[in-house]
Amino acid sequence: MPTPESLARNRWLRWLGPALLHPRLWHSNRRGIALGVGIGVFFAFILPVAQIPLSAAASVALRANVPSALAATFVNTPLTFGPVYYAAWRVGSWMLGEDAEGRAPPPLPGDTSARDPADQRNFWQRGVDGMASVGKPLMLGALVFAVGFGTLAYALVSGLWQWRVRRKRQQRRLRQTRP
Repeated sequence: MPTPESLARNRWLRWLGPALLHPRLWHSNRRGIALGVGIGVFFAFILPVAQIPLSAAASVALRANVPSALAATFVNTPLTFGPVYYAAWRVGSWMLGEDAEGRAPPPLPGDTSARDPADQRNFWQRGVDGMASVGKPLMLGALVFAVGFGTLAYALVSGLWQWRVRRKRQQRRLRQTRP
């Protein structure tokens, strides 16, 4: 796990300066850890790039635990991007009332299979057209996933933390009442 000093020296996070060294950002408590995990999961699903710097910046702004936010961004890895963003596209298409049932998303600009080589000059235009057709449903679905899974992660961590504290208190009381 990175130290506060190493993150403060990181070229992507240097702009956060001394705020990144605030002790509350590195202390383990229920609110900080749960909020950090929620922030990390949110950024893991909303964007496929710059997840770690954005989650660190949001953690500093919201006074959440930075290490838990950074670690939680890894719930969506390059191995899971494809299925996750396909599911997000399907959810977004459904929410927008588009019929995504039984069809694949439009080909991305890098897909040159079954195309005439002379058609390569329109590469950028096809890319813009492809992103326009995928963009709205994908971004809406990704936003729904980010908010939903981020909130769920916050609630789960907070709930498990509270359950564990209550359980330890009960066990302590039981030990004290036994002769």
